[in-house]
Amino acid sequence: MKILYLKEIDSTQSYLKKLIKSKEIKAPFAVLSDVQSAGVGSRDNTWNSQKGNLFLSFAIDLDELPQDLKLESASIYFSYIFKILLFEEGSCVWIKWPNDFYIEDKKIGGMITNLEGNTLICGLGLNLLTAPEGFAKLDINVDKKEVLKKYFKKIEEKISWKQVFSKYELEFPKNKNFFTHNKNIKIPLEDVELQEDGSIINNGKRIYSTRWVK
Repeated sequence: MKILYLKEIDSTQSYLKKLIKSKEIKAPFAVLSDVQSAGVGSRDNTWNSQKGNLFLSFAIDLDELPQDLKLESASIYFSYIFKILLFEEGSCVWIKWPNDFYIEDKKIGGMITNLEGNTLICGLGLNLLTAPEGFAKLDINVDKKEVLKKYFKKIEEKISWKQVFSKYELEFPKNKNFFTHNKNIKIPLEDVELQEDGSIINNGKRIYSTRWVK
């Protein structure tokens, strides 16, 4: 994975998407910035930028994804692989369905996905050093470049969705005191049933974790 390091950018996600669309670069490719002035979060929310935190986007061709991974659950897959890495480093981070990184009951980051042609673009924001009011930061100290090197190595292993889901499923009960949104409707996660493809069933309706940025 080639990584482009920037001091400041409006959005690593938007910038990488432009590079892919214009065919200036090819996947696999990543963009990492020290500061982000207009970061994009879930449901088109902005992601507060504070220097020293992690602002990353990376692109992977669909052909390079595990064969058993349903595209709609890509945010869970890539979030949880990063969670596994942080856990191995000593963190107590967990993933709130579908794509948010949490320490206890506070959000510290999230993952979004964007499809550009035959390329999946993933955006990852994580509070490493500082956090705005109401949020938290990672509970361990990590070197960004070193942890990303390990992360991309894990991605290259093409760990199956089945392996990731088997671990994620055991942790899912932590969601019971939280909620998610579907089409701006607030859904308590204590009332849902997790499915093997990463979707949830709420009142008989299947909901996927897709977080596309247009």
